[in-house]
Amino acid sequence: MTTASVNTTARGITPEEKKVIFASSLGTVFEWYDFYLYGSLAAIIAKQFFAGTDPNTAFIFALLAFAAGFIVRPFGALVFGRLGDLVGRKYTFLVTILIMGASTFIVGVLPNYNSIGITAPIILIILRILQGLALGGEYGGAATYVAEHAPEGRRGSFTAWIQTTATMGLFLSLLVILGVRTAVGEAAFADWGWRIPFLVSILLLAISVWIRMSMNESPAFLKMKAEGKTSKAPLTEAFGQWKNLKLVILALVGLTAGQAVVWYTGQFYALFFLTQTLKVDGPTANILIAAALLLATPFFLFFGSLSDKIGRKPIILGGCLIAAVTYFPIFSGLTHFANPALEAALQKSPVIVTADPASCQFQFNPTGTKKFTSSCDIVKAKLSAASVNYQNVAGAPGSVATVKIGDRIITSYDAAGLSKEDAAAKDKQLSKDLADDIKAAGYPSKADPEQMNKPMVLLLLFILVIYVTMVYGPIAACLVEMFPTRIRYTSMSMPYHIGNGWFGGLLPTTSFALVAFKGDIYYGLWYPIVIAMITFVIGMLFVKETVRNNIHD
Repeated sequence: MTTASVNTTARGITPEEKKVIFASSLGTVFEWYDFYLYGSLAAIIAKQFFAGTDPNTAFIFALLAFAAGFIVRPFGALVFGRLGDLVGRKYTFLVTILIMGASTFIVGVLPNYNSIGITAPIILIILRILQGLALGGEYGGAATYVAEHAPEGRRGSFTAWIQTTATMGLFLSLLVILGVRTAVGEAAFADWGWRIPFLVSILLLAISVWIRMSMNESPAFLKMKAEGKTSKAPLTEAFGQWKNLKLVILALVGLTAGQAVVWYTGQFYALFFLTQTLKVDGPTANILIAAALLLATPFFLFFGSLSDKIGRKPIILGGCLIAAVTYFPIFSGLTHFANPALEAALQKSPVIVTADPASCQFQFNPTGTKKFTSSCDIVKAKLSAASVNYQNVAGAPGSVATVKIGDRIITSYDAAGLSKEDAAAKDKQLSKDLADDIKAAGYPSKADPEQMNKPMVLLLLFILVIYVTMVYGPIAACLVEMFPTRIRYTSMSMPYHIGNGWFGGLLPTTSFALVAFKGDIYYGLWYPIVIAMITFVIGMLFVKETVRNNIHD
């Protein structure tokens, strides 16, 4: 790809350019709104559609729902990326929003398990898979479309609007859910009110389709089509030729993998850490995260525009490096300011787990359905859930795991081979013994609002989201500029969705498994730190700066 001089001459945005940015961003906001609804209402949806199934069937459905949320997204990138490079950007991401909107609306009217039996969860999973496929095609189309309309020297600032849409979609979904919950009440919401946010999507879909129907095709695609240079086999060109496949791999390992873990750490793992580890109540944690996102969102645009001047690499890779270096002190600071009683207990009350190492598994459980039945796994999961740090001591082969808290020793149990009733009784007793001794050792059951320094917690969360804006603000322009026009949609969508759908999407479960494995509430941070550092090194060594690339070649 040839390079072009960057024209940074200040000029206003034309009405047509404003329309392109607005229409693309608005549609993408609505797609994220649809996608987040399922996650936000997962507990209610599970009761509505999975409650009547046997355990094995429920396990299969859980796997499929997980696949739709993460694994399916790259396949959507393949399907719609190919379509976008064959027939055009405009009509392809018009199709993706139709699929997403229609699938979401149908969830809102879908009869539950009690009404139509096993057909209900089957249809639900099909709809979720369609949503995942549609999301896999939407982002690449929107980013490519906006970038190909942007003038030279403005691609970062134009595509940065697309980068705000995931956050705004999350805001919109939470706002609608909160409004409906407040209006109808908790009981009615759990019964039928949960459907309303899904039904609202039909209005958002109508607005998006109406706007997008009036848009023009990308000028870069029209020029390529007029010259007869469109690709006849985008998938083969993108992934079957080393010249381009090398760029796809570099885009994944040297850009999007690190961007994804920083994004998920700043917006999702931080919330998980506040609520699950630091025991901050849900409403307070959500308000603090929402406030941090609101304050930091303009920085997506700032870093997108800055990347037009100094380049994409320094900002994206700089964000990865700074995040990797500062995650441990920032999360330690969150503990200090959000739950100082927990911080004191971690320092003063060491806990020791003695277990046969062969009985301790790495508790990676992305679907939430796998059972860990050894005495070691059971007690470690309970201690991790209680935010208790512990040391690991090797026990005798075949021995039952024990926990030493102060002077007291508690014996765990093996659930394998026990009846459901016996396992439940032993689990109840173990939970009570641990809870009593953990409390006696000074570990709080929840964060004390009176001791919480909310301004400092908000500041630290704001810093985490600033890292998100650094890595995410310029990424769309960077990916667009890496690949030739004829296979751009296909090529850029794949590394983006593997990075964000797999590397990022697996972060919470991987981090929890690391915490349970090591016995350190901060040990889960090694996952984003290692991935971010790999991206920094690979990106610095092998990824070329793209800001001067001529994307209309």
